Amino acid sequence: MAAIMAIGSLVGRERFEDLDQYRKAIGIATKVYELFKERIGHTLCWEIHKIRYGKVYRLFIPEEHEAFHKMGGHGCKGCPEVCGIAAKIAGEIILDIKENQ
Repeated sequence: MAAIMAIGSLVGRERFEDLDQYRKAIGIATKVYELFKERIGHTLCWEIHKIRYGKVYRLFIPEEHEAFHKMGGHGCKGCPEVCGIAAKIAGEIILDIKENQ
């Protein structure tokens, strides 16, 4: 998830041997994961499809990709909204990190 990668750029370790920083980063990444799961209902795309659309769309199949697009999967209430929620979570966590530094 890009949100975890962005936060990792702030709190990730610079040296492989730095286990304390690794533990701190894992704790924050877990928080991001849990918040996303709480707000969306799952973390895997196909499970999110089931929750939001009642079925899994296999986007590598042209007909299913087209059907997903036509029913709004790429519209503002589809994938962009899910990605926006992840970005908002990342922003909230990053602001919290910055305020506590």
